[in-house]
Amino acid sequence: MQERPDLILCDVMMPELDGYGVLHKLRSYPETEMIPFIFMTAKVTKVDMPQGMELGADDYLTKPCTQEELIEAIETRLKKQAALQKSTQDKIEELRSNITLSLPHEMRTPLQGIMGFSEFLIDDAEELKPSEIKEMGEHIKSSGERLYRLIQNFLLYAELELMASNPERLKMLRSHQINNSKTIIAEVSRAKAIAANREADLHLYLQDSTVNISETRLKKIAEELVENAFKFSAEETPVRVVSRNENNHFTLEILDRGRGIGPEYIDKVGAYMQFDRKINEQQGSGLGLIIAKRLAELHGGKLIIESIPGQQTTVRVILPAMA
Repeated sequence: MQERPDLILCDVMMPELDGYGVLHKLRSYPETEMIPFIFMTAKVTKVDMPQGMELGADDYLTKPCTQEELIEAIETRLKKQAALQKSTQDKIEELRSNITLSLPHEMRTPLQGIMGFSEFLIDDAEELKPSEIKEMGEHIKSSGERLYRLIQNFLLYAELELMASNPERLKMLRSHQINNSKTIIAEVSRAKAIAANREADLHLYLQDSTVNISETRLKKIAEELVENAFKFSAEETPVRVVSRNENNHFTLEILDRGRGIGPEYIDKVGAYMQFDRKINEQQGSGLGLIIAKRLAELHGGKLIIESIPGQQTTVRVILPAMA
């Protein structure tokens, strides 16, 4: 296609290739799949319309139509397309802004720690005490682990997005099953509580369940959500982790008594999204929550956030399970 049209008007009944065939071909190519498409036909039956809409038609015009009806249909579709493009551009700009704010900071901070303490070790090795060398080595290790996790999360998020459009990989992802969910969640939760030095704040209420997910993926969901609960709540406030099996669905629920999330942000949960970052300085790229959400969705489940700003947040993951 030498020139990309803003909108396509197409008759349904045509020789060799009918309108449905034209639409099918257009929707098969990335460069033409989003062009607004209006069918023109002498009649529209209850059979015709669903067929066209399933293929991605935007509207039907019944012939004969007046000039005013034709212009109105075209203007309506072009306005909707412009609104869609603006919405998409706004999301891209928001994503770019979030990446600009979070990712460089998240990569630079641990790198500075690694480079800074490494320089101390190189320049002052002979004057440092063994205890000081050990302390610097621990800082380097901690910074390296933070950077490694950021890179791993970035790669995992990209992998999940690719997997979402690959039916074979999606089928393989959903073929796994575990029956020791209680043990997995308990181990992850205790490890995160120890890392946050908040073992006394952790409260576990877990039931075993056979869940349609791999051990690695369930562990990842629990790691990200439990760590967030500790990160965004104060010491000596409870973090409650609950799991149960109801109506062939496994539910993992994490509740904290932290600062909460405003309702205007819950619908915007996405990669590199941090809530009120300009107000609340914090670590994190915002990838953890969206990774947990995408993992739940790719396994045929969902992630739900309920929050009261300034009081508490409950994150609930629901996954298919066996009775």
